[in-house]
Amino acid sequence: MSKEINNNVRDLISLKCQDLEKLLLEKNKAYGSSALFPLGIFSKGDAVASLCARMDDKLMRIKNNGISDATEDTLSDLAGYIVLLQIALDLRDVNVE
Repeated sequence: MSKEINNNVRDLISLKCQDLEKLLLEKNKAYGSSALFPLGIFSKGDAVASLCARMDDKLMRIKNNGISDATEDTLSDLAGYIVLLQIALDLRDVNVE
């Protein structure tokens, strides 16, 4: 792989990560930290269980509809939930609730 292509890929990775950060921060502003600290009104699962359920829903949508322009937001949501799941696991390990 040429150095130019490698640098281009690095730039693309950086841009996608910046887009994901923006998405997560916008959703955190809109919903608060509900993904990491769920209210538990209907669902009694902790953040890890709730995030896994959300990821299951996104994966089912991809399974049922495939990957297309119509499901591109689903991929971003799934990536965001994976980041939030990593945070939830970190928080659980240090007993922050």
